[in-house]
Amino acid sequence: MKRVRPIQIDWKPNKQITVPVYRQIVQYICDKVANGEWTIGSRLPSQRALAEAFAVNRSTIFTAIDELTSYGIIAGKSGAGTQIVSNTWSLMLPTKPSWKKLISSGSLQENNRRMQQINRLEFAPDIIRLGTGELDPRLFPQKMWTEVLQKMSVEITSLGYAEPLGIMELRQAIVEHMRQFGINVSANNVLVTSGALQGLQLIASCMLEEGSTVFTEAPTYLKSLQMFQSAGLNLKGIPMDHDGLEYWQMKKKLHPTEPSILYTIPTNQNPTGITMSNTRRKELMDFCIKNRLPIIEDGAYQELCFDDELALPLKAIDENGMVMYLGSASKTLAPGLRIGWVIASEPVIQRLGDAKMQMDYGASSLSQLVFAEFLNSGKYGCYLADLKQILKERRDNALEILAKDFRDIATWDVPIGGFYIWLTFNDGVEVDDLFEKALAKGILLNPGDIYDFKHNRSLRLSFAYVTCEEFTEAMRSMRRII
Repeated sequence: MKRVRPIQIDWKPNKQITVPVYRQIVQYICDKVANGEWTIGSRLPSQRALAEAFAVNRSTIFTAIDELTSYGIIAGKSGAGTQIVSNTWSLMLPTKPSWKKLISSGSLQENNRRMQQINRLEFAPDIIRLGTGELDPRLFPQKMWTEVLQKMSVEITSLGYAEPLGIMELRQAIVEHMRQFGINVSANNVLVTSGALQGLQLIASCMLEEGSTVFTEAPTYLKSLQMFQSAGLNLKGIPMDHDGLEYWQMKKKLHPTEPSILYTIPTNQNPTGITMSNTRRKELMDFCIKNRLPIIEDGAYQELCFDDELALPLKAIDENGMVMYLGSASKTLAPGLRIGWVIASEPVIQRLGDAKMQMDYGASSLSQLVFAEFLNSGKYGCYLADLKQILKERRDNALEILAKDFRDIATWDVPIGGFYIWLTFNDGVEVDDLFEKALAKGILLNPGDIYDFKHNRSLRLSFAYVTCEEFTEAMRSMRRII
């Protein structure tokens, strides 16, 4: 059978205009197909060849190919590469809905393109996830889980809707659990959510008016999401030093007539791993009280401090109801459990609880009962102690490898817990190029740009998802690439 020759390309996108490069490529290919120049059956060059022809990186080609495939214009053919399979005009007949227009018209903006790519690639086979925000599934406490489910199978007699704020048994268990971190509240101050992220969504959708300013660390996990921007809120990044957020930098950006709020991850910050010093925490609280600036404290990694001395949550020193605290079981026990919680003043909890009932009518009753049993039985505490020991060993191994192989080309901080090390390269290492070359070797990285307000040369490295041996092998492979 005669092999179809790849089509020839004599055009390059204009990188000086505001239209994204990937979208220029999509439009170029659509135009070629629409005017009949590229017929059905025509074969596209390989992604590597396309990247060279268009003078772009392969991730841009990946995004363009993904969009063209969703249109139904191209498809991979076994043994024949990627081919044109349909004319664009046939997709625009009146009998077909314009899904592309519809899916672009909602208020929730698309995620960062690189973030979308990473989210898809995380589930690719044989990929080493070196920056992922998830715990190694091999650390899942299967024996404990079996014991809890066996007990639940006897005790659970029904699984109806839970009350708006969450099952009372779990809320009381969370109250007791948080006392060890200095947070003393009642069950009326607790709302159970479907993960901590939903707590953020609730706050953004029903407590912050459009045009409000959200101050946050720079870099921050929040920058990798479009949730707050979709709600019409303005994110403003505030620099950090080794002690955490430089709160005084907010002073010149605060306006008495403009509503503002602070989102912060003071303990084992995502993505940098920095933990705010206790002195800085006290100063930050004083500053926020003086300037009437409410705080959203993300405590997703609060329970993962490896040292005996715990970093005190901001909520523990909050005497004025300024802090809304977000907790989660996703980073410690299981992200699939989808259990998080918000701790705040009663009026705030009631407002968020009402909004949550409109969203999903309550978090999973089964998940709530299971996590309550983990907390009340003491199993969670035992599991957490073992987990922190394993993570500490993995962190120490990661730091040893970095000191041995990357000391001459990068810098990093030493985290006291959590998942992450923020690795920043010296001039000469371009992270975008490294991402592509590492991906070709089966290593998936999380570039620092997706978390920052400006370009950087950083990576979010995670030691939580891979073993010491896997981390060592992947980092040595990266060093060879560099």
